[in-house]
Amino acid sequence: MNQDIVIELLQKMFILTLEMSVPLLVVGVVLGLMVSIFQTVTQIQESTLTFVPKIVGSVLLLIFLLPWMFSVFITTVHEFMDMIPQLIGVI
Repeated sequence: MNQDIVIELLQKMFILTLEMSVPLLVVGVVLGLMVSIFQTVTQIQESTLTFVPKIVGSVLLLIFLLPWMFSVFITTVHEFMDMIPQLIGVI
């Protein structure tokens, strides 16, 4: 197996990981920022208040995006499976 092929496969895997994780990370950051602003304005310093909105928002977004995530993941796995004969040199 050539180094270029390995680098290409790793690049595709990293891009897939980023595609699927960025929406959840963005929601977590935005909700964390909103809760921090709320806590600063109201001077409520409850430590559990920061976790609950992030968890609820992330779970709701995950439920909403799960079909898309599975579709992208399965498509990429099929592409990798189709590449196996080329990688081992059969074709």
